[in-house]
Amino acid sequence: MKRSSAHRKQVKHYEGTGHLHELTFSTYRRLPLLTSDPWRRIVAAKLDSGSELAGFHLFAFVFMPEHVHLLVGPTESSATVSKLLAWTKRQSSVEIKQLLLQHQSPLLAKLTIQQRPGQQTFRFWQEGGGFDRNLYSPEAIAASIEYIHNNPVKRGLCRHSTDWKWSSAKFYEERTTRPEWPRLTLPDPSWLNGFGVQKENS
Repeated sequence: MKRSSAHRKQVKHYEGTGHLHELTFSTYRRLPLLTSDPWRRIVAAKLDSGSELAGFHLFAFVFMPEHVHLLVGPTESSATVSKLLAWTKRQSSVEIKQLLLQHQSPLLAKLTIQQRPGQQTFRFWQEGGGFDRNLYSPEAIAASIEYIHNNPVKRGLCRHSTDWKWSSAKFYEERTTRPEWPRLTLPDPSWLNGFGVQKENS
């Protein structure tokens, strides 16, 4: 599934209940920063608290070395993707920076940029809102979940999607979770057809 820059510019985004959102956001300069389990646990915890704070259910996720894919759905009409992402990225960045400071890591300098004269900024995440696509049809939901879960397989990081620790693939196949994962929810039964994907015009 290709995401062209032209397509991204043409997509209209709608907030509120009734649509799911496929989200993608990247680490700073797409550096492979999400290869440490402690750091991935931090991101998972902040995603979990951010989802609750912003009013979203998390339906699917995968943490790749340099980006994150999510499938989320609002639980209330006031829910906004920007609030979810801002909280997740800001809070995880602050905590990871503290770990780098504690360990006097040379990576701290690499991730600190001169934002303007006399002001430096730590960047763990790439600026901007990333990729956001509204989904409402069974085909789109199914394709999104498959795309998210198959990312590690396509990259050659594992043989089967359920082998990748930082993915919800195992949740969908076996209904099992891990304590370090963010909380996952299956879509509301009223949205689903017999194949477990959202119905058209729900």
